[in-house]
Amino acid sequence: MSKNPNRNWQLMTLTSLFLGYVGYYICRSNLAVATPLLLDEETGLGITKIQIGTVASVGVMLYAFGKIINGYLADFLGGRQMFLTGMLCSILFSVFFGLAGGLTLFIVIWAGNRFVQSMGWVALVKTASRWFPVQWHATVMAILSLSFLFGDAFARVYLGSLIMLGEKYSSLSFMANWRTVFFVAAGTLTAIAVFVYFTLKSSPIDVGLEEPEANPLNVFGAEGNHAQRISIKEVLKPLVASPLFWLICVMNFSLTLVRETFNFWTPTFLNEVAQFDIGSAAVGSMLFPLVGGCSALLAGILSDRLRGRHGRVVLPSLILLVLSLALLSTVDVTGKPYLALTLLSLVAFFLMAPYSFLSGVMAIDLGGKRGCSTVAGLVDSA
Repeated sequence: MSKNPNRNWQLMTLTSLFLGYVGYYICRSNLAVATPLLLDEETGLGITKIQIGTVASVGVMLYAFGKIINGYLADFLGGRQMFLTGMLCSILFSVFFGLAGGLTLFIVIWAGNRFVQSMGWVALVKTASRWFPVQWHATVMAILSLSFLFGDAFARVYLGSLIMLGEKYSSLSFMANWRTVFFVAAGTLTAIAVFVYFTLKSSPIDVGLEEPEANPLNVFGAEGNHAQRISIKEVLKPLVASPLFWLICVMNFSLTLVRETFNFWTPTFLNEVAQFDIGSAAVGSMLFPLVGGCSALLAGILSDRLRGRHGRVVLPSLILLVLSLALLSTVDVTGKPYLALTLLSLVAFFLMAPYSFLSGVMAIDLGGKRGCSTVAGLVDSA
């Protein structure tokens, strides 16, 4: 028998949350991977870049709106229930998108998918806040941040490889179909959801263990140690009075603008500017989240060693991010795939270190167990 059942359950929780959010991203990155196929004239859809941009933009709007609602609901209902509900709904919307045709349906279904996807991270934050001690927060949230970074990378390699197989072998040509991309994504998330259902618990209390204490500096004080249901007014009042909360929101507004742009358009940029073929562009685009994941992990470990002084990591990263964006906007990468990937990697490295802090460890430290999901949702909705 294990001498440390709490540590075993913490590892299982970390694994379940990590794999679960990887699954969320498979049903989110599928549209970016499928976009070059949707734009192909041979599909007969007649979809343009502007229209695809509209689908993506409306989706981001519903994602932001969903963060506000679902952040509070995760604090009210609990993390595990929200995490699994979002998975189930995203599976259904991915199937619906694969069956659909036409711009209007694409907009409506993708908006619905992004709304339910907003349940994932806030539920993850809620669950993590109840399982891990303060001195591990930055490292644990950095590891969990890898789920959306490496999950994004995995989704692009996984789905892009299927497209490449379909392009290479005529007997597998159905794999190079945009509908197949969505069906495969839905099936994969289904398998992950079954695993999470049996392994994830809301709290150590559910398995007869004690919960660790919240960060004593959270805005709720001693009440931040309790995860009981409270009204939206009781959650918001101390948050809106916190200057740090507003600073985090402003920073996340700026960084999410950059990240969403690169997440969605990188495969098309690599295809049309750097001149990769469609399958290679999808696979190559995974370098952005992959490099960003390494950055987030290093930043989390460094922050815990600095005893939670996150600013010592965030500020230098932001300065170098600006310089990296300036390089990418001025250097001509037309027909230069390796140069394009290098500059994209620089942006990813200096973007994801500060980005991963804002709605992760900072949300838990600021909101405690009582309001961390609300903080994460509001910060992300910015």
